[in-house]
Amino acid sequence: MNMAVSQTDLPAPSNNARPQVSIVIVGHVDHGKSTLVGRLLHETGSLPDGKLEMLKAVSERRGMPFEWSFLLDALQTERDQGITIDTTQIRFHTASRDIVLIDAPGHAEFLRNMITGASQADAAVLIIDALEGVRDQTRRHGYLLHLLGVKQVAVVVNKMDRVDFSAARFNEIRDEISAHLVSVGVAPVAVIPVSAREGDGVAELTARIGWYNGPTVVGALDALTPSRALTDLPLRLPVQAIYKFDDRRIVAGRIESGHLAAGDEIVIMPAGKVAKIKTVESWPTTPLTARQTAGRSVGITLDRELFLERGDIIGRGASAPRDTRRLRARIFWLHETPLQPGASILVRLGTMESRASVVAIEEAVDPGDLASVATSAIARNHVGEIDLALAKPVAVDAHTDNPRTGRLVIEVNGRIAGGGLVLSVDAGERALPVDIVPVESALQPAERAARFHHHGAVVWFTGLPGAGKSTLARALERKLFSRGGSPILLDGDTLRAGLNGDLGFSPQDRRENIRRLAEIATHLARNGHIAIVAAVSPAADDRAQARQITGDTFREIYVATPASVCESRDPKGHYAKARAGQLPGFTGIGQDYQPPTDAELTIDTSQRSILEATGAIEQMLTASHVLLGEPADLAAHI
Repeated sequence: MNMAVSQTDLPAPSNNARPQVSIVIVGHVDHGKSTLVGRLLHETGSLPDGKLEMLKAVSERRGMPFEWSFLLDALQTERDQGITIDTTQIRFHTASRDIVLIDAPGHAEFLRNMITGASQADAAVLIIDALEGVRDQTRRHGYLLHLLGVKQVAVVVNKMDRVDFSAARFNEIRDEISAHLVSVGVAPVAVIPVSAREGDGVAELTARIGWYNGPTVVGALDALTPSRALTDLPLRLPVQAIYKFDDRRIVAGRIESGHLAAGDEIVIMPAGKVAKIKTVESWPTTPLTARQTAGRSVGITLDRELFLERGDIIGRGASAPRDTRRLRARIFWLHETPLQPGASILVRLGTMESRASVVAIEEAVDPGDLASVATSAIARNHVGEIDLALAKPVAVDAHTDNPRTGRLVIEVNGRIAGGGLVLSVDAGERALPVDIVPVESALQPAERAARFHHHGAVVWFTGLPGAGKSTLARALERKLFSRGGSPILLDGDTLRAGLNGDLGFSPQDRRENIRRLAEIATHLARNGHIAIVAAVSPAADDRAQARQITGDTFREIYVATPASVCESRDPKGHYAKARAGQLPGFTGIGQDYQPPTDAELTIDTSQRSILEATGAIEQMLTASHVLLGEPADLAAHI
């Protein structure tokens, strides 16, 4: 029996008529989740023969008492740290249900992983330590379950042996957690007193909890209702990749819901292109003839030549997903920088990704303190509803219509920054004074990369005045142009003479200056150019904002030339003007500058020649997959 299963694929469809329920188990760290799961496996007869005896023998040899949680110690990191850091799937069965139990982390640092686990669940078990009671993290877990659309929650009050199986203590916790869950729209199906270590309340109501007359944990799980079968929902096949074999173009992906077979007429969204499935491919055998259902990864060929790309969703006729540039979502925010209106983010919906702008934020609250006042920004570990304007049309469902294609993930600088549910599409029109609809280029990124031999990027030079930023930027521009690329120089002072001529040097104006530079550079990068920005950009927060706007195309180069050398050069008179008080907002250029701590490259122009420096930059861009090879080599990169 595989105790730790990848979350990549859906549970395989059951071959019998028994209903299957996916349940996520969540709770504060050390409240006993792993112990409860281990005990459940034992009580339901789901352990492989000899597994329990083997673990008890291992514990005895090591001179340590046996713990039920050892059954779930699939990761070495868990053994070392004593906390669960990933999600694992555990399969067992009750009298009338096949259970897929998803063990999700309870530690605050690993809420990202909990979102991954809970996003796949029909129901949840929320576990609470009887001695510690309801914690802030417990309340956040409850709100997260609501946020991710989990409506059925069984609460397990564990470690009752630590409070002498006190009915009064149980009732206190039951009343508090029930009130909290009801306040966020989740009605608990049961609140159960247990001692997972001793077995009380797991599969049997023992004398020590004789005052309790509700179901056991196993009984509560057996009563949960499976969500609507994914095979009964309309067809959704997100495109993961397109492969070319001999004369065939095979469209590959996983069927998230519904079913398909050769001969079916399909619609490819968001473009609305219509085709028929010619064959359903399998490797290395002949094409499949049987109908393929939700949870299966497939490859299909079409009866006509159509341009498809990763992120498209294949549906069927009138039941195809909506195409939209606007949507409303309820999200949980994980990034240390609060999410604010106007922020530029990367949104992932299945295999699709798109830049998006946050048009509006509503009902931003701390789920651990629901009495807090709503704000216009979403702080870390807080939730809120947001309206998004997407940079391109996407195919998406509201979560209530299809949970598999109605969830989104938000990324900032390549890391998961939030996640949640799509509440509705075409949302947020009321928040805009005019109807702003971003228009994409007619050219695909691959077409530009094939011509320029590089992907789009923003190369951001920062450093003191006189450090050599503009000199390096111009040298890099010439170098890239000479190899057939499309570099565009954006010098900070040049833009201050034009586009940013209305800005002064106050902290607010300097921040706005950097924001505008980042927005222009990002637009160029998205259209396949390499935007080369040379700007002092002294504030670390301003550069962090630029990186957030630009996303994974951002490459920061810190020109770390010493201040004494910079001042001796003083090419534009900045230092003299600062000393004369002619640069408002500068108390002293050296004192104002905050050096980067995570730049992709650091260069001291007093130690390196221009030729050496541009060579180092070129190597960095090649290593980070911005610069590609010659035309014959491009197919491997595009």
